[in-house]
Amino acid sequence: MPKIKAVVFDMDGVLLDTESMSDRNWYQAATEMGISKNDIGAALEACRGSNSRHIEEELNRRFGTVPGFTGAKFLQRTGELFHELEVTEGIPLMKGAQEILVYLKEKGYPLALASSTRGEAVKRQMKNAGLIDFFDVIITGDMVYKSKPDPEIYLTACSKLGVPSQTCAGVEDSLNGVRSTAAAGMFAVMVPDKVQPTEEIKALLFKLCGNLLELKTFL
Repeated sequence: MPKIKAVVFDMDGVLLDTESMSDRNWYQAATEMGISKNDIGAALEACRGSNSRHIEEELNRRFGTVPGFTGAKFLQRTGELFHELEVTEGIPLMKGAQEILVYLKEKGYPLALASSTRGEAVKRQMKNAGLIDFFDVIITGDMVYKSKPDPEIYLTACSKLGVPSQTCAGVEDSLNGVRSTAAAGMFAVMVPDKVQPTEEIKALLFKLCGNLLELKTFL
């Protein structure tokens, strides 16, 4: 078994069950703006794991001809809807999230977070979930220029940890996220949430896990 010296986690759909909430918000905002369920569903899958800059560009490319639509307006509306849900319902943890973080810290692994979400939201959500203090390094979408699947965010996280990326595991749930970890030269680990790995993605993976607790089998 290769020697893994540190672990870097994505947040949305890996540690926090924000993806389910975001999906609801996207479909509601799309309905309000006259975009079909099928069209917004395809855009949603294309944007999973991406930062806000990339998402806005993709939305403008797909729906820029819709009267009154802009990617910025859409993201503003989904943000408002998400905040409403966050206040009224809270954000649930993914299965095993706290347990695996406790386990890894007890094992002495340095831990980093590499989330495409903006820093203010990441810090608020992770603090409210009681998970923020597990992490030695937090890199967010507004701290890097290029979006996943580019490896910039993971390379930055590994650099801040002071550990070569080739000795770090990257834990992801999205296809773009796995591509990002693999491009960074990391041990790519996928814990699927909304999407299952394609054959292309399976070829990039070090491990495919059914849930976070399965990380204990190799860490």
